[in-house]
Formats: sequence, structure tokens, C-alpha cells
Amino acid sequence: MTEIHSIRPLAAVLVSTLAIVGILASHRRPNVREGWSVAAALGTFGVVASMVPGVLAEDVYVTELGTFVFGVDFALHADALGTLFALLASFLWIITTFYSIGYMRGLDEHNQTRYFASFAASVAAAVGVAFASNLLVLFVFYELLTVATYPLVTHDEDAEARAAGRKYLTYTFGGGVAVLAGIVLVYWLAGTVAFTPGGIDGLGAADPMYARAAFALLAGGFGVKAALMPMHSWLPDAMVAPTPVSGLLHAVAVVKSGVFGISRVVLDVFGPETVADLGVGVVLAAVAAFTLLTASVIALRQDNLKRRLAYSTVSQLSYIVLGLGVGAYDSTGLALTGGLLHIPAHAFMKLTLFFCAGAIHVETHTDDISDMAGIGRRMPLTMAAFGVASLGMAGIPLLAGFVSKWYLLLGSVEAGYAAFAVALLLSGVLNIAYFWPIVYQAFFQTAADADTKPLIENPFGGKSTPSAVADGGPSSDDDRRSGPASDGESDNGPNAGIADGEEEYAVDRYPSDHMESDPRAVEDRQGEERDDESDERPDAGREHHGYDEKDSDAHHNHHGGPPVGGWERRSVRTESTWFMLGPISTAALGAVALGVVPHTAVFLQIVDLVVTGVMG
Repeated sequence: MTEIHSIRPLAAVLVSTLAIVGILASHRRPNVREGWSVAAALGTFGVVASMVPGVLAEDVYVTELGTFVFGVDFALHADALGTLFALLASFLWIITTFYSIGYMRGLDEHNQTRYFASFAASVAAAVGVAFASNLLVLFVFYELLTVATYPLVTHDEDAEARAAGRKYLTYTFGGGVAVLAGIVLVYWLAGTVAFTPGGIDGLGAADPMYARAAFALLAGGFGVKAALMPMHSWLPDAMVAPTPVSGLLHAVAVVKSGVFGISRVVLDVFGPETVADLGVGVVLAAVAAFTLLTASVIALRQDNLKRRLAYSTVSQLSYIVLGLGVGAYDSTGLALTGGLLHIPAHAFMKLTLFFCAGAIHVETHTDDISDMAGIGRRMPLTMAAFGVASLGMAGIPLLAGFVSKWYLLLGSVEAGYAAFAVALLLSGVLNIAYFWPIVYQAFFQTAADADTKPLIENPFGGKSTPSAVADGGPSSDDDRRSGPASDGESDNGPNAGIADGEEEYAVDRYPSDHMESDPRAVEDRQGEERDDESDERPDAGREHHGYDEKDSDAHHNHHGGPPVGGWERRSVRTESTWFMLGPISTAALGAVALGVVPHTAVFLQIVDLVVTGVMG
């Protein structure tokens, strides 16, 4: 391994940071503002990608910025593991930026300048997390990521969004406190917090009780953003945010920063050998196995599409953590390979799914799975991409999920923990159970002959009768959308329409992006809350990106579910704007490429390099 002193790790952080200034300065010219976002995304990816050949040749690019605090340097270094995360985040930011343009303009959202600026800040923080050279620098960027994403979670600025934001901050800052305590304990035990492939030497000889405590604090703190149970509940609530934000939370930055932090702890702080000697690897894997199975079962009962995807994320992230835990006992490195490869595999697949959910919402205002029978006629490309990503999530061959799960299965058996292999197989079956009905009914059913969705009947979920409640929600579309109460008073309180003893989450009340059903309510809200820069004409006009109001069911007084007479048949060219369909197709093709030619797609090459370096 050769260290190369270079400005490039710092430049990768600064490109998107400086773009924030351009985005804010261009608030009255939306096209210029979004041009800054696209340029920053391309620039950040270009800087990161320029280091990939050197990283594959086992070079490490280092930017030293002096002493941070006593005994700890403020330095950035682009090693193989950091480059894996940074390359993924920067590439997916490009397609998410284009998608965001179509999405935010398609809904004529308010505060678009704040949205794009916060997005740039989030990616800058994520790249900082990737290239941090030690635990303390990682902690700084990890907390900055929380701050940067908070305005995105609370974008709608209503009571539900603020409640979700408070919960998000409580959980993530609480996890940050645990991480900081773990960092202090590691420094006390080993005299350093610098990342070392294979682990810091001093920790192997430290008092096992204190070493286990340090591992628990670090893994638990990072496990909050990794959504390990029981620290997961902030994630489904955060689905009140716009769908591109959901993609950021689930696929690009936030939750991946959590599993990345655990990866650093297992591989570069304690090392697989010390993790195995302390006996904490099997505990970590057991928590992950419990989470991936439990979250999959909970996903079965969710009728709201974004909420089902949220619990799917909780489950899928635990595949990565399980690979890290089992990998401590697997001398072949297969489990580690599978866990790390699932970082990009899950990212491409889950981003595709969220992009599809957002396109469905923008075009039809449909958010509940039970209203989507036959929607493949209306949105053929979107639902085809959804089907591809769903199959990948279930681990079907020739898709990204199969390759990573194959390594995980083999590694679990090699490590002598066949029970974890069984858990992985069972989770795959559950993935099929909660994804396949969505795809099947989209293409092979109509509203007239659709069966009950989701699969599990009441009281656990589903709509067993026309008046039944799905996911704690109201019994009809009219009730769901805050119609007047029977006594003449407004029934729009936080638990309106919810039966006694049931808890309603923000995403249940406003299923996707807080879009009201009454067009006049939408106009009133936009008139009151929209920044003047978000609606400047003609720059912000939809004609600039191929969006036509008459092409969207959302602008025909259609408020969710199939219109009278069923879904209109549309072609790929007319189902939505290409600002949304292009990113959907790109993300889906990425999931296919990782399944068919994983080495050519670079990520597996980087993963192999990481595992080789750690295993010696």
C-alpha cells in the first residue's frame, strides 16, 4: 500500500460544498440553480472516479489538514473501503439530481432552493464520512450529515413532518453520543483512533470488558442510522419527506453511513480477529438476523407503498451487518465480500423502487398498494423497473441482490453458522411475498378483480372488507384525506380516523409527500409557503423539461387509485417526464449490471481489495 499526498479527497468534499453557495445565489433562476446541482454532482463523481484506478492499484490518497485535537489528526484518505462508499454516493447523486428536478417541478413544490442546497450538503457530508481517516473525523462528518438531512426530512413544514424530524434528530444524535463515547474509550484503550486495515493493534491486548463496551457503543451508535432493531422506528416515520429524500435516506447517504460506520469498526478499528476473540461478532450477526426477519414480516402488513419500502430497507440493511458479523468467523472472506457488495447492490435496487413510488405519486397521486391494480397499463416502464428491482431484492439470479446474497450464504456456511444462512433464505421468501403481489396486480389484475393487499389479513394488515383498515389508516379515501367530521368540526388532528389503541405515523396521515387531495388546498399551500424563487417564470416552467400538466392524472382532479373506467393505457413516452423515467431506467440497469457483470461494474473489484487487505 502506497500513500499519495493529494488534494483530491478534500476536493471531493469541497465541490458539493461550494455548490451550496451557487445554489443559494441562484434562487431566482431555477434553471441555473439546478444547473449548479447537476454540475456539482458530475464534478464530485469525477473527482472520486479519478482516484479509482490508483485505489485498485492499492494506492491511498491522503489530504492532511493538521492536528484536529490532541493526538488526532484532521486528515482525509481515500482507501478502498472509503472509495466504495464515495463512488456509490457520488454516482447516485447524479441520477437523483435529475430525478429531483422532474419530481419537484412536477409537484410544484415549495422551498426548492433549500431542498437542493440541503441535498448538496448531505452528499458533501457523506463523502466526508467515506474519506475520514479516523473515528473522530468520521464522527464530525457523521453528525454534519444529520444536520444537513434534517431540512429534507421536515420539508413539508407541517406538524407531522416536524414530529418526524424531531424523532429523527433524537435517534440519530442519541446514536452520535454513543459513538463519541465509544471513540473516547477506544482512544483510552489503544492510544489512537486511526483506521488500520485488520484493526488497531492495541485493542487486541486491551481488557476484554472495556473492549466489548467500546464495540457495543460504536456498533450501537452507528446501528441507529443502520436501522437495527429496536433503533429503527425513525426510518418509517421519515417517509413523510419527498420521495427523492426517501431515496437519499434509504439508498445513498444516511442509512449507508450507518452500515459504513459499522464496517469501519469491524474492519479497521477492531479487526475481524479481535471481533471473533471478543465474541461480539456473533451477537452483531444475531441482532442483524432478528432485524431482517422481523422487518420483513412487518413489511407484509403495510399498504402504503413507501412504508413497505421503508421496512424493506430495515431488513436489507441487516444483510450487510450480518455479513460483517459472520465475516469475523469466516476465514474465506466470503461473508465480508457479500456484506460489502450488498452496499451498492441494495443502493441501486432500493433507489429504483423509491423512484418508481415517486413517479406513481406524481402522475396518479396513488400511494396505497391496494389502489394499484392494473397500474402497469398507466405506467408500463415504471412498473417494469419496479419488477426488476423487486426480483433483485428477493435474490433472483442475474440481478445485484443475487450475487451479494450468494456470497453471504456461502460465507455463513463456511463460518459454521448455518442458522444465519437459513435466516437469509427465509428472508428471500418474505421478500417475494411482499414485492411480487405489487408487480402481479400491476400487470395482471384490474381494480374489479384485484385480491386483498397486503397478504396478511386484519388485525395485522390488509383490507379484508371495504370498510377494513389498512395499516391503521382510515377506511376510505375520503376519510383518509381529512374530510369534515360528522359533527361538523374539522377532523384533521394527529390521530384522525384512527381506531382507539392504534398509533398513526406521519406517513400514514399523508402517505407520500404530503399532497392534499383538494387542488384548491394545494394551491393555497403553495401560495402561502412557496419561496418566490421556486416559481419564477418562465425559467421554472414545466415546458423546460418536457412536463405537460395535461399529461398528469394528478392535474385532472384525480386523487389516488384508478379513475372511473380503470387506468388509461399509456406508452413509455407518455407515462411521465424523462427527467423521472431516465433516472429510473439508469438505476434499474445498474442493478442488472451488478448482477450480470459485477467485476466489470468496479464495485466487486473494490470489495475484493478491501477484503484482501483486511484478511491479509
